[in-house]
Amino acid sequence: MPATHEVLNQSAPLEAYNLFSRNAALADALAFNLPRARLAGARERLSALGAELGRRETLALADAANRYAPELKTHDARGRRRDEVEFHPAWHALMAIAFRHGLHSAPWSAPGAGAHVERAAGYLLYSEVENGTQCPVTMTYGAVPAIKADPRVAAQWLPRIYSREKDAALIGMGLTEKQGGSDVRTNTTRAVARGDGSYAITGHKWFLSAPMCDAFLVLAQAPGGLSCFFLPRLRADGGVNGILIQRLKDKLGNRSNASSEVEFEDAQATLLGEEGRGVPMILEMGVYTRLDCAIGTAGLMRQALAQALWNAAQRQAFGKLLRDQPLMKNVLADLALESEAATALVLRLSKAYDAEDGMLLRRVLTPAAKFWVCKRGSHFGQEAMEAVGGNGYVEEQVLARIYREMPLNSIWEGAGNVMCLDVLRALRKAPDVVAALAAELDAAAGRSHSYDAFCASLKDRLADAAEHESAARRLTQDLALALQASLLARHAPDFVFDAFVASRLGAPWTGAFGTLAPNAPFDALIARAMPA
Repeated sequence: MPATHEVLNQSAPLEAYNLFSRNAALADALAFNLPRARLAGARERLSALGAELGRRETLALADAANRYAPELKTHDARGRRRDEVEFHPAWHALMAIAFRHGLHSAPWSAPGAGAHVERAAGYLLYSEVENGTQCPVTMTYGAVPAIKADPRVAAQWLPRIYSREKDAALIGMGLTEKQGGSDVRTNTTRAVARGDGSYAITGHKWFLSAPMCDAFLVLAQAPGGLSCFFLPRLRADGGVNGILIQRLKDKLGNRSNASSEVEFEDAQATLLGEEGRGVPMILEMGVYTRLDCAIGTAGLMRQALAQALWNAAQRQAFGKLLRDQPLMKNVLADLALESEAATALVLRLSKAYDAEDGMLLRRVLTPAAKFWVCKRGSHFGQEAMEAVGGNGYVEEQVLARIYREMPLNSIWEGAGNVMCLDVLRALRKAPDVVAALAAELDAAAGRSHSYDAFCASLKDRLADAAEHESAARRLTQDLALALQASLLARHAPDFVFDAFVASRLGAPWTGAFGTLAPNAPFDALIARAMPA
């Protein structure tokens, strides 16, 4: 081979490694949030998942599932409607991994102390590898509480949902219409009682997520108001249940997943709960899907960080490894801080879903975590891509896919403004929420003057439930930062907490990465976060 084609100074691909075994931030957050009796078993199960996800073959499946997008087949060769979406075999192989590890239903099928936390850790690991398959997994996970509202539907469907085999039932949802995104009360889809206890649904949905799911939770206007319905994809005779797929959305990212626009024509459905109570019913699903948006972004952050660190440990520039260049050290260490703080916050939030007394924190932490972690995701992905350079911008490198995925979790299930308004709503409607937040912050009191001063000011603002809506983003940001600092104080090494407080809560912070103080523990932060 001519010397001009000799490949030099290129990093080896990050593969054939265990995603769990070297994730110190996740391990510490897991130990803090899981009951001790569950910890050893959870570590063993998560290590098995981490090894499977890090295999070269699994990473290749993720690449293939995104390169070969799903295809819509509206009709068969003879002109009959099919309304089916065909997926690449890689999609099905990835779904089988999620099923085997119970990511779609384990906390419901095998409940117990710490079940949601362990599932969150597994979901975070899976997020590092492939995200389109997570859409139906998340919706199925979130749909179970709503399905339980109807004993007949629950008896028929929950055993199928709880299955860990490849034929496990998946649940999607259809909420959004052309005239209103988050404003679902403007929906025009109609539900008419059929006289046999079922309803006929007719209308249009601008987004029906994962149209090949086995059933969907759908919002429609019934005589008693906006209501929630359980709508199977197939009728009892095996035909498609009045669901006409108009097209698949051509999305920025999430390419392995089919997001569709559909029309319902007299589709048969079952009312969940009472007529007019559709929004509360669907919000019960929404809190779990919002939780997964935050967890999923934390996982994407971790993989983006891993790629940047792995490259910097091998590639040289100007006579040094990239990780030894002072300014690159600052960027990598700052990314490591952000990733660990995101992991800490989403694991603590997951614990609130396990605890009987976690309802107060769930109300405010779910939108706060989704807003802040997801909002930081796009910036994080861009910075990690820049740290890798031109190689990070090409499709052979996973960072391009990660970058395209990042905005989705911020938009799906309510964009940033909706999350911040929900934080204000939680503070106004439940005064005890402020006390619950104060207890979380006080758990780290006395560790740092900067932290104490930041929290004192924040508590005053939290107590003012009439704070102007225009300031809701800043309040939600500061709440998330304070909670992240409190958690790092309790289960991360001191140098992690000190660096986080000094950079985020002390001096004025611009949010730009690579702006840690010159005396920050760069080497220790980088070493702690190295993936392999």
